[in-house]
Amino acid sequence: MNQPTILDLIGTGPNGWGMALAAATVMTVLIAIAGFAIGAVIGVFGAWAKVSGGPLTRGIAGFYTTVLRGIPDLLVIYLFYFGGSAAVTAIGRLFGAEGFIGFPGFLAGALAVGITSGAQQTEVFRGAYRAVHTGELEAAIACGMSRSLRFRRILAPLTLRHAIPGMGNVWQVVLKESALVSVTGVVELLRQSQIGAGSTGLPFNFYVIAAAIYLAISTVSGGLLQFSEKRFTRGVRRG
Repeated sequence: MNQPTILDLIGTGPNGWGMALAAATVMTVLIAIAGFAIGAVIGVFGAWAKVSGGPLTRGIAGFYTTVLRGIPDLLVIYLFYFGGSAAVTAIGRLFGAEGFIGFPGFLAGALAVGITSGAQQTEVFRGAYRAVHTGELEAAIACGMSRSLRFRRILAPLTLRHAIPGMGNVWQVVLKESALVSVTGVVELLRQSQIGAGSTGLPFNFYVIAAAIYLAISTVSGGLLQFSEKRFTRGVRRG
């Protein structure tokens, strides 16, 4: 009997794994988006703490970025998953539940990826804020703009404009980090490829398919980020 080809494996026929791979791809994108969004929120507050905060907040933000950038991402996922499971189990016992209660793998993965990317995005937003020319803010003050109005019309748009290239790089890292979430039991793209490889005895075929899908996601999302960058930098002269 002939072995199924890659085209057979990505199809929906008797030997096809197309629907399972599609569902796993959606899960991968959802994890990446959730982790990136969580990281962006943390990054904004972390950058604010480093730039405008007092000694205590600057120290906390510096400690956070140093620790999270120095710990392997996989270890952070393990800490969130098993630490969260231990906490949920302990809470469950207070209410009479017995046995081990697992922390949701998707939530643990998204939080871990978000916390990790937040350290990177903190530095991205901090650098973007530093890139805003002080003359533009001084001109806004001279025009009588309030602090909130300066933030909405001057500081936030200009900071975002400078941050987009760095955020694009962080997104690519987050997309690859989403593959690590498979250790929590979430069936994302890499995990589904492992399942398919074990079931069919065709590991190379499945991992080639996974690599192609990751590359496609990365290429499309990278193109969208480049388009966004061009829109935000329209009319800006580059030296």
